[in-house]
Amino acid sequence: MKLTTRGRYGLRAMIDLAVHEQESAVSAQSIAERQDLSERYLEQLIRAMKKAGLVESIRGAGGGYRLARPADQISVGDILRALEGSIDAVSCPAITIEGMKDTTAQEGHSSSGEGDTAITKELIEKFDLDQFALAGSGCEGADWCVTKYVWKRINDAIAQAVDSIMLDQLVEESRMLLAGKGDVKPSSLC
Repeated sequence: MKLTTRGRYGLRAMIDLAVHEQESAVSAQSIAERQDLSERYLEQLIRAMKKAGLVESIRGAGGGYRLARPADQISVGDILRALEGSIDAVSCPAITIEGMKDTTAQEGHSSSGEGDTAITKELIEKFDLDQFALAGSGCEGADWCVTKYVWKRINDAIAQAVDSIMLDQLVEESRMLLAGKGDVKPSSLC
């Protein structure tokens, strides 16, 4: 998996926001200046994070942005998924189908009732999901492919790593680094 500038800059912006929000709502302009980012590009990133429920906007004098949840409840994985979409290193249709079957077999039904887009037990019984999902995917050997287990472990390891790092941990690390470096721009530490 290779992160784009959206993920890298967005993570830096979220750390900056979390570091400075105790003072007041933080303007996009101040984040852009401290992180040496284009304010227009930063606004795009903030919109995506706002849509994901990570950031909220404060209107009026002294307005700007704040975290929508406490920093100890926002993981790096939350931020990267909001900005990058999937964080899987390998997209394998066999992994996706097995995951859907495992989830629905454990739940036995849709988790949130009517209108839920999750695959239901009834759909699994009605369709052969392996054939349904793999049709047209170019993966004809999914039934005997052993590499799917490698891809799943890699994807799971990435997810576990980014989901275990919380924003408050990075804020604390940032404060320690900045305290030791004096008058250094935060962007030069990345």
